[in-house]
Amino acid sequence: MVALAEKKQNGDETYLARKIDELGTAMEKMKLAEYVDLLNRPGRLFYINFFAGVARGLGMAVGFTLLGALVVYSLQRLQVLNLPVIGEFIADIVKIVQNNLKLQ
Repeated sequence: MVALAEKKQNGDETYLARKIDELGTAMEKMKLAEYVDLLNRPGRLFYINFFAGVARGLGMAVGFTLLGALVVYSLQRLQVLNLPVIGEFIADIVKIVQNNLKLQ
């Protein structure tokens, strides 16, 4: 009976030790220590977030520019085809833009 209790206690200890090792490994994979260190240094956190925001904004600006250029190029190609509805719509847009440029 005593041997069974000792065996169960040893089994519980090895189970707990294994779980603690798994928890430690998971925390290392999450880089929890680096995250806590970052939170304790607000200047570095601000620096990283600031430059991440600048990079994100620059990426959006470049992306919208390329997308706009692609749309304008596509509209120019559609105007050459002289499609009835789309051609008139594009011609109206061109006239509006030209009128605004003359006013400036």
